[in-house]
Parts: sequence; structure tokens; C-alpha cells
Amino acid sequence: MCQLLGMNCNTPTDVRFSFAGFSQRGGYTDHHADGWGIAFFEGQGLRHFVDHQRACDSPVARLIREWPIRSHNVIAHIRKATQGAVTLQNCHPFVRELWGRYWVFAHNGDLKDFAPRLHGSFHPVGDTDSERAFCWLMQELTKSHAGTPGLEELTRTLRELAARVARHGTFNFLLSNGQALWAHASTKLCYVVRQHPFSRAHLADEDLAVNFAEHTTPSDCVAVVATTALTTDEQWTPFAPGELKLFVDGAADGVRPCMSHKP
Repeated sequence: MCQLLGMNCNTPTDVRFSFAGFSQRGGYTDHHADGWGIAFFEGQGLRHFVDHQRACDSPVARLIREWPIRSHNVIAHIRKATQGAVTLQNCHPFVRELWGRYWVFAHNGDLKDFAPRLHGSFHPVGDTDSERAFCWLMQELTKSHAGTPGLEELTRTLRELAARVARHGTFNFLLSNGQALWAHASTKLCYVVRQHPFSRAHLADEDLAVNFAEHTTPSDCVAVVATTALTTDEQWTPFAPGELKLFVDGAADGVRPCMSHKP
């Protein structure tokens, strides 16, 4: 099973702590050794890195662990191949443009007999079921909305589309357009929201801890989504099967009123 990591927050935040533990699952603490990738939104711009080497010892992954890139929305993926060769073009996350914004997608699962007709502007470059599903989602969003919809309207449409894809197998995914982060669980996904008063956390996959109170302000709000809990001393909330959540400014479905930002 692939591994997913997402971050959504109300102030530009670096993901080095979470990524330090997450990347160890790419061939060291787990057997996901078929490539990895990460994408950071900066306003409407995007930094996108992929590598078909193991994340635990990839030189590109080492750069990410040491480079304090700050972002409101981050999506990372560690691959265990089920469909498609171990090649660069099959590494998640995948990127497309829609309505004048970059969209980033990463998938964990295996979709059987999913071969939708793609007749618009979205076609896979690689040969994974994941990229095919992403292209179909983008195509169906354009068919469902004549113009750029609001986040709540997008969420309703994505919930309907995700259920249709999930009939073909496991469809855990992360999706972002730089304004928000959507997370859908078929089987396994969880999240934690870090907010004031911040505390100390220790990684599950590496002997590394951080006191978030030393690196944050009382108004900061950070949501982290992962396939399995990244830390041993925080309360991670599991998704229900078939659940789609919208994260905006570090809040899960509007649960926590965090300060807003303008990308």
C-alpha cells in the first residue's frame, strides 16, 4: 500500500518534521521502494519534485528534509507499484492545470477495470490507474461546472465523483488546488490538527521530536493528513470509509476557525 502525506495550514509552514518520518517509510521502516514525490504550493506557484528511487535514501528527498520550504498546502506520496512500471512518469503526485490553477493529486490504492473514456484536455503521461483517475476527475469537474465553483460546491461534486471511482477498488487520495486540501478515504487515512496550545511530538519512524510551541504563534493552525499516524504522542483522527474531508486554513470541514490567508 502506498503512503500519503498532506498538510494544510493558515500560515506558510515547512513540512520538514513530518516529511523526515514519512520518507523513512520509503524503503527503511516500510517496503514502499518504488518512488516518491512531493509538491508545495506557494501562492499560485508550485514546487514539484519526484524521484523513482527509494525515499529513504534519495538525494532529492534529502534536499527536501533539509530545505525549509514554507507552504499553505503540501502533498507527498511514497509509491508501492501495483499498476505501471517503476519510472519517473509514474511517480505521484501528478499535476494538471484547471481554471487557471495548478491541481495536485496523489493516490493510494488499486483500481480494477477502471478505463473511462478521456475525451477532453486531460490524458495520462504514464500508465498508472492513479493518473488515469486524476485525469477523469479533472475532466468531470470541467463538465460539471461552467465556471470556477466555490470550495463547498467543489466538495459536493468531488464527493459524488470519488464514490463512482471507489466502486473499482481502493481510492484513498489527496487533492489540492492551492486554496484547500481534499482528502478521501476508502480504507485507511487519518489526520491531526495542531493548534494553540502547541505541544511536543515524537516521530513514529525516526528518533526525532519537536516542541511546536517554540516554532509557532498562538494563531497558527496546521492540519496534517497521513495514511497512518506519523507521531506517537498526538491524537490522530481516523477517516470513516468513503469519507471526503475539506481542509481550509488548517481547519477540517470548518471545525476550527483559523485566520484566513489570500493566496
